[in-house]
Amino acid sequence: MTERYAISSGSTFEEEIGYARAVVDGDRVHVSGTTGFDYTTMTISDDVVEQAEQCLRNIEAALTEAGCSFADVVRVRYLLPDRADFEPCWPALRRRFGEVRPAATMLVCGLSDPRMKIEIEVDARRPTSAAG
Repeated sequence: MTERYAISSGSTFEEEIGYARAVVDGDRVHVSGTTGFDYTTMTISDDVVEQAEQCLRNIEAALTEAGCSFADVVRVRYLLPDRADFEPCWPALRRRFGEVRPAATMLVCGLSDPRMKIEIEVDARRPTSAAG
């Protein structure tokens, strides 16, 4: 039987909306769309690059709990309300994904809170030692 379990970040949004920060399903890890909120303080920066960095820290925490790292990411999706905000984030994104080169998509769309300037979602594959 395939191992399946949820990972929580402690975000109040997870409880209020009814989702998990990540779901581990066998060797697959699906990290929900993750915003730039610092979940320990429930604050968010006004700066898109700082938000991107916080998104990545939040994602890294979920990946670590799942037994993964950014090196295991196979798919990333970037969601931004303003396409002009994407390019300033490239250096931060390249630091995490430049060597990994996951499949990627960037979408321009509305986000659930007007303070949010970027949301990042990833899928990863757990290393054999972590998955089994």
